Amino acid sequence: MNFSRRETLALGLGAAAMGFMPFRVNAAAEDAIAAFTGGAELGSGGLTLTAPEIAENGNTVPIAVDAPGAAAILLLATGNPTPGVAEFKFGELAGSQMASTRIRLAGTQDVVAIAKMADGSFVQASSTVKVTIGGCGG
Repeated sequence: MNFSRRETLALGLGAAAMGFMPFRVNAAAEDAIAAFTGGAELGSGGLTLTAPEIAENGNTVPIAVDAPGAAAILLLATGNPTPGVAEFKFGELAGSQMASTRIRLAGTQDVVAIAKMADGSFVQASSTVKVTIGGCGG
């Protein structure tokens, strides 16, 4: 198979662009986190993220978050082109600070939840979800 100079250059530029894509997606997730937290430190504990270890269908992955005493919870899928999945806000009269939903995942990736607690602090929890395609792995 012979490639012309233009074809070789196009393949090289395409490969280079694909190499930078994960960094761009992670940067988008980091930007969303920074916008939500205002640059504050993230702690751990007090936030429970429930996600399946393996999801057979990336179109409907069940996710649940629970953070007693939280004012808001941000849910991110770091590998999606648009990482922001949902933001749940809780008022003073909320019976509990928990939510569940189904999200779409583009592939195997981390799901991150960040809770803003009533005292202004932030806590984080994450889980890796392996998305299989047709049961063959992904």
